[in-house]
Amino acid sequence: VILLDFSHEITSSSDIPITDEGWLSSMFAHKVDARKDAHSNLLSKKETSNLYKIQFHNVKPECMEAYNKMSDEVQKELHRDASYPCEVIGSWNNWYGEQDQAVHLWRYSGGYPALTECLRKLNRNTAYLAFRKERSKMLISRRNQLLLEFSFWNEPASRSGPNIYELRTYQLVPGTMIEWGNHWARAIKYRQENNEAVGGFFTQIGELYVVHHLWAYKDLQSREETRNAAWLKEGWDANVHYTMPLIQKMESRIMIPMEHSPLQ
Repeated sequence: VILLDFSHEITSSSDIPITDEGWLSSMFAHKVDARKDAHSNLLSKKETSNLYKIQFHNVKPECMEAYNKMSDEVQKELHRDASYPCEVIGSWNNWYGEQDQAVHLWRYSGGYPALTECLRKLNRNTAYLAFRKERSKMLISRRNQLLLEFSFWNEPASRSGPNIYELRTYQLVPGTMIEWGNHWARAIKYRQENNEAVGGFFTQIGELYVVHHLWAYKDLQSREETRNAAWLKEGWDANVHYTMPLIQKMESRIMIPMEHSPLQ
């Protein structure tokens, strides 16, 4: 996949000749070449219309076991009903990073209409409404984001375990998403030899200019060896060099799959 650089160009006032209208008007005569398409259209997969939702639930420590059990039962019921155009891709508990946190990744086959249809059905599902009421007693806080997947990443698919998962989250400088995509479209090949790449996503709703990279490893030692091996490949160092200035903040979560998670 080849991504073009669509970064816009701003012509400074020094490039604009001063006419009889005077120097004051020339100071505000900046010309901006508009980007021809939205980030989502340039970076996401065209052959699919999948929408993803990631949920972060901060659970009361004493409720984690009951929360996991209840989530398992409800997700199984939703998967049994083919009329819901959604599926859980993965569910995890944080091991390292923010503690007592559950993370869920959902896929909606059909984009925003599928999301709307699911919400409509769930709001009429008395069992699900009872689950939400009971779940609210177990939570300290929760938040979610709607995501699209990068066109050059793997399609997330079920895998057997045991594995640990790393969710690396990057808050980018606004306006740099296309540049990030250009670099990672070339660099992802350095991180696929051990089948560690699970999925790559960027936000559409929620915190904006946020990127999530999801990786799978057999254990922490395997993670270290795989990441160190990338530095021995020509080109990986350049990707790190050029993408680091694009990042405002980054975070790593090491996660353990829940018993019912399709990603094990």
